[in-house]
Amino acid sequence: MMRGFLTGLAVLALGAGAALADPVEGVWQTEVDDGAYAHVTIAPCGAKLCGVMSRSFNAEGEYKAVHLGRKLVWDMVPEGGGKYRDGKIWQPSTDNVYRSKMDMTGDTLKVAGCFGPICKKQNWTRVK
Repeated sequence: MMRGFLTGLAVLALGAGAALADPVEGVWQTEVDDGAYAHVTIAPCGAKLCGVMSRSFNAEGEYKAVHLGRKLVWDMVPEGGGKYRDGKIWQPSTDNVYRSKMDMTGDTLKVAGCFGPICKKQNWTRVK
């Protein structure tokens, strides 16, 4: 009887943990920048969200970019409704860091890196 109760409690706890995952968590494909694109894995880092380059591709296919494993996005704060603000984004092709925000609609993530009032934007696509 106690074993069944504990098993049920464990199942409830696992289900609750899964429900707490932010909808943006997962793998996203960037647009091509400087002849290459990447898969970025977005996951919690503390109370905020970060995105790490997990794979890289160019015209020949997948290759090992020197930046694999590096954070491209960090300090993103979920605001609800698919909006994320107050983050930073690093652009490997220029080695610059910008203020960043993201807006998710379905399997599209609109990512912006801003310097002053000017923002460069990309649409990332969720990798299935």
